[in-house]
Amino acid sequence: MNERDLLHTDRVLVVEGKYDAARLSHLTDAMILLTDGFGIYKDKKRQQLLKALAKKNGLILFTDSDAAGFRIRTYITNLVGAENVVQAYVPAIHGKEKRKPQPGKEGLLGVEGVEDEIVLQCLKDALGAEIGAASARPEGRQITYTDLYNWGLSGTPGSTERKYQLLNTLGLPPRLSKKELVEALNRLYSFEQLDALQAEIFEG
Repeated sequence: MNERDLLHTDRVLVVEGKYDAARLSHLTDAMILLTDGFGIYKDKKRQQLLKALAKKNGLILFTDSDAAGFRIRTYITNLVGAENVVQAYVPAIHGKEKRKPQPGKEGLLGVEGVEDEIVLQCLKDALGAEIGAASARPEGRQITYTDLYNWGLSGTPGSTERKYQLLNTLGLPPRLSKKELVEALNRLYSFEQLDALQAEIFEG
């Protein structure tokens, strides 16, 4: 699927695990965040990030259709407020994912196991009339990987410590990948806002 055919949405797509995220990354250009299964219950920083993004952009919850998936879905909906969420549901299809030796406890396919067409239809059904709506990102230019380098947050001596300090000050999860970090920052700040903030944190 080329870039022109990707499903576009400004909402943040929330899935349970890395295999779900890998599966969806070639179907949509949405920012994808993981709950790390039930790990979301204890990860206060990730909870804060979900709340901030839910308020700013809105979330699409796309968890598996088993009992565990519904528990996670209910928890996040209550956490961020139902008004900030749209729900995408995987049909209850029996089977097992190719990478697994046996089916899950309930014998249902998860997000990673269903066909592309079904995944896209689930997302389109959830988004409805929102598909193709204008972006709600902050005004000003986008933050890039080069900016992270220039701010000493990536690829320079001491960058790991600086990145953790910035994330801690902003209340963001410390284990965000570089891609997740850039996407999260772009949802919450413009370049100009973050440039001033990081100068305040490290030079003020």
